[in-house]
Amino acid sequence: MDARPQLDDRFQVRALVRWYAALWLVLGLIPQVLAAADDPGAARVSGIVLPVVLGACYAVTELYPRVLPPMAYLCVLAAGVGALSYVRGGGASLYIASLPQFWILTRSQRYAVALSGAAGLATLAGEVAAGAAHLPTGNMLFTVGGFLAGLLLGLAAHRYVRQTEERARRLSAELAVAQRELAEANRRQGAAEERERLAREIHDTLAQGFASIIVLAEAARAGLGAEPGRSEQQLRSIERTARDNFAEARALVDSARRDGPAQGPVAATLRRVLDRFTEDTGIPVGAELPDVECDQPARIALLRCTQESLANIRKHAGASSVGVVLERHPHGVELEITDDGRGFVVGAAAGFGLEGMRRRLAELGGGLTVTSSVGDGTRIHVMIPLSPQDPPTPLISTSPQE
Repeated sequence: MDARPQLDDRFQVRALVRWYAALWLVLGLIPQVLAAADDPGAARVSGIVLPVVLGACYAVTELYPRVLPPMAYLCVLAAGVGALSYVRGGGASLYIASLPQFWILTRSQRYAVALSGAAGLATLAGEVAAGAAHLPTGNMLFTVGGFLAGLLLGLAAHRYVRQTEERARRLSAELAVAQRELAEANRRQGAAEERERLAREIHDTLAQGFASIIVLAEAARAGLGAEPGRSEQQLRSIERTARDNFAEARALVDSARRDGPAQGPVAATLRRVLDRFTEDTGIPVGAELPDVECDQPARIALLRCTQESLANIRKHAGASSVGVVLERHPHGVELEITDDGRGFVVGAAAGFGLEGMRRRLAELGGGLTVTSSVGDGTRIHVMIPLSPQDPPTPLISTSPQE
């Protein structure tokens, strides 16, 4: 449970106790001193000294509780109230003003009742010893009434405090349980996010590489007799793709997602991917790839989106040409990949690839826009926000490969 509310409660209690001490001084002790000033002889001295002594004892208990413990002070208070009742012939007002101390300075109801009752009896005994003419006097009735009212209020206050402490303990236990559940939920969420990240990485790297290997292997096998040169080239592509997959697998195992792939300028990395795509498929790619400055996470996102888009073109589009444009704008970097293939209905598309691209870009604050219709090709637009201080770099245009 947070300690700050508890400290605030303690400060509030201490403030209330200080306010009560001031009221006890003003309404309990000072009236006794003022009233004793008109008494004759020894009664005046006793009537002034006793309230001063009681006030001094209370101050010592508050400031130096080890010198005068609260229980010892309450015994002195009970005796002092009884003594003043004897000296002045009645002490109901001081007794009633002093009643809260018996409940404030003791932790036990039993001690509070016993000491406040002892003080009340001392008050009554002092008045009787002073020679009250008629019994019971008004002071006696006030003393008994004050004791009963203090008893009821004290018991109610103790019950409220117990209920408050029990509620605080219950809330603390519930908070501890909630914190454990939240920690477990965070752990499960972290594990789920890590599984999703690995699944996305495997899909964007290893799975795409294996798909390329399968396609190239099938083509090489089919052309072994008729086109041995083409088959040899495809076998080299298979070997190169397998080596790339091996490097990607090592990067994933070593948890080096942001350090392994996409090292170096992003334009050079994308250029190698596009050249590999043309070599494997024979589809020409027209590319405008300036040397855009961006951090490693953005380079990886651009690379993965390009790889995923080219894999979809290879598997589904039936395109005869592809265009890739990379641009740096004041608000960020944009990548556009277009093809003249058969297109598709974007709303009906289902699969992990596009959704994985969206989630990857969302992690960087970017977005993905897919525009396509049946028979009109497809346009993939990627936007990643970058730092505005890097100026755009000159555009380097390359013509489609033949």
